[in-house]
Amino acid sequence: MALIEADGIHVRFGDRVVLEEINLSVNEGELHGIMGPNGAGKTTFFNTLTGSVKPSRGRIRLDGSDIAGLDPHAIARKGVARSFQIMTLFNDFTAQENVMVALPAFRARGFDVRRAVAGDTALADEANAVLASVGLGAKAAISAKLLSYGERRALEIAVALAQRPRVLCLDEPTSGLGTDGTLRLADLIGALKGKLTIVAVEHDMRFLFSLADRISVIHWGQIVARGTPRELQENPWVKRSNLGSFG
Repeated sequence: MALIEADGIHVRFGDRVVLEEINLSVNEGELHGIMGPNGAGKTTFFNTLTGSVKPSRGRIRLDGSDIAGLDPHAIARKGVARSFQIMTLFNDFTAQENVMVALPAFRARGFDVRRAVAGDTALADEANAVLASVGLGAKAAISAKLLSYGERRALEIAVALAQRPRVLCLDEPTSGLGTDGTLRLADLIGALKGKLTIVAVEHDMRFLFSLADRISVIHWGQIVARGTPRELQENPWVKRSNLGSFG
């Protein structure tokens, strides 16, 4: 059953058409990958889905409710959380504090983060459970700026998970990671599969092909191919493009 349905999405910046007639569905519980060459429009679609860019026309439905054009906070409240290609952590906060400020209970109370950490063990325990789920249980008290790059990627996913989303949107999650870090991240995301719906924009095709249930390929603002990783490996367009070598 489709949880996300994009119908006729167009995005125009001035005279430049960036997305044209994007029709895409994401089933509940699947990992849906979005790939394409640089400048293809995949990040613009991702930003449209999460509210950073408003479509010129078209609809995006989340569980039947149109979210196209809503601001990012409104979309987040409906259960869509995202990570960013450029990480957005509080460097001077501990890993635990970074997660705590994203918890719904923390945001509802408007606590000062330092006082909340010291005075609310329930919130701290909840944050620690989220950290443990991404393999950072032993790093709770460590400042974010002291974590390795791969650990910071995992922490950013923990911050997104702390929002208790139905949909987790990952923007180039392997960006900046070496081979070992990419493998660890693949294990983490693989463990999350099926527990929530994941949409991932990714340039590392081996990573995406190993994890995705289905993939949509965007080129020149249009979807030119879609299917399972196996189907895309046999797709003539993907074979002809540089993307084909990653299958």
